[in-house]
Amino acid sequence: MNKVTNDFKIFLEESNGVGQAFMSTVMKISKVSALDSKVHELAYISVLAALQMESGLPFHVKQAKELGASIEEVKSAILVGMPLVGLRISAPFATAINAYTSNDPSENPNA
Repeated sequence: MNKVTNDFKIFLEESNGVGQAFMSTVMKISKVSALDSKVHELAYISVLAALQMESGLPFHVKQAKELGASIEEVKSAILVGMPLVGLRISAPFATAINAYTSNDPSENPNA
C-alpha cells in the first residue's frame, strides 16, 4: 500500500490490528460488490467528496483513472452529491481535479 497517505499508513501499522481488520472489510465489500471496479471507485469518490474526506481523494481518483475513468466521470461522481451537501463539495472537487491531472504522486500533501 505504497500509494496511501502517511496518516493511513500509520493507522494500518499502529492500530493493533484494527487497520488491518478495516482493510479486510473494505476488500470484502469490493469483492462482493455488484458494481464493476471503475464504478465502485467513482461511488467511493462521491462519498469521500460529500463527507469532505479530502485526504483519501488523491488515492481513489488515481485508482479510478487507472481503471479507465475519465475526468468527466470523476467530476460527475463528485457533483452527484451536490444537491444534498451543497457547496461543501467545492474543495474536494478541486482536490480531485488536481489529483487526476497530476502525474506527480508527491503532490499529495499527506503522502
